[in-house]
Amino acid sequence: MARTKPSTAHLALVREIEEHGETATTTQVERWQQQGWLPRASAWFESGSSAFRPTIVSRAVWLAHTARAGRSIGWLGWVFWAIDDTPDSAKRLRTALVTTLKRPLARAGIEQIPAGNSNKAFQARQDAAARMLTNRRSPRRDLDGTLRDHAAAAGIELPRSPAAAVPNIFHRALLDPGARLMLGGASDVGFEELLESWERAWPDHAEAIEHIREVHRQAELAGTDLMAQSPMAEGLTGMVRTIETADDPDLCGAVRTCTKASGALAVLMQRAADEPEILAQLMNDVMWDQWARVGGIAPDGAAGAAAVAITTFQYLAMPDWAADLERYLSFMASLLASYPETAASPG
Repeated sequence: MARTKPSTAHLALVREIEEHGETATTTQVERWQQQGWLPRASAWFESGSSAFRPTIVSRAVWLAHTARAGRSIGWLGWVFWAIDDTPDSAKRLRTALVTTLKRPLARAGIEQIPAGNSNKAFQARQDAAARMLTNRRSPRRDLDGTLRDHAAAAGIELPRSPAAAVPNIFHRALLDPGARLMLGGASDVGFEELLESWERAWPDHAEAIEHIREVHRQAELAGTDLMAQSPMAEGLTGMVRTIETADDPDLCGAVRTCTKASGALAVLMQRAADEPEILAQLMNDVMWDQWARVGGIAPDGAAGAAAVAITTFQYLAMPDWAADLERYLSFMASLLASYPETAASPG
């Protein structure tokens, strides 16, 4: 079947992209439309004019620079769906987020989380969690320590994380209870077991761990189960439900904020190579431990998509945390203005 001749609008957009120093074909432009990254051609132009809308041009140029043939742009494509905030883009976004959250199960060949309170169901979840961790390596890294060493070489002393921050969230001792918490929620992992894992990952902070134990003990005496009140109380099941039941505007708004925050953090981390004091200011805020180093840094690929998906869940499930992220985003915007540098970004 003969291919339809490219439209005048598509040819004009390709020329516009070339005038901005990038290259693209009309086939690529059509593919971006199929992915929902560009709207229909009738929406490309200013009202009553043949001039392209600036946001369409900046978006197309960014796509031409980023979306190479045969390579996925991953979570960066979610940005456009969130910005457009249409029923179709929200549906695409919801599907991508849920797929990303379930990816560890898919990799382990787990089609469905075993449900129920029976011993059989409990053991099935334990076995599934073990499969998720098969051949999985635990990065032995202390991000804060690495950054602190680099800053010290430039004569900058970075602030220390508070005692409540586990130095390495990727510690092997935390992966097993983390996997079981994801599958079965708080009911499958006892609080004392979690504390024992923290003690192995955090051997120099016995006093802080005992403080956490005492807080939970007092809450239990008062009839409150803090584990049951946790956003992770239902594990992955609760996370997926939060994404699936969010209103379209709320979901798109959450992703806009989370991706914008991760983008701002990425740029600031790059600029910090020449301006180490940026790190000192980023780390001197509670959101460094509550977001930046445990999910805010979102690289390309599956790891970055997972980070953004989890952050989106937190934003939707924890209003106070969401407000803090909004505040931190404003703070990062002020840092970007204080340490300017030309950088291209999607529009």
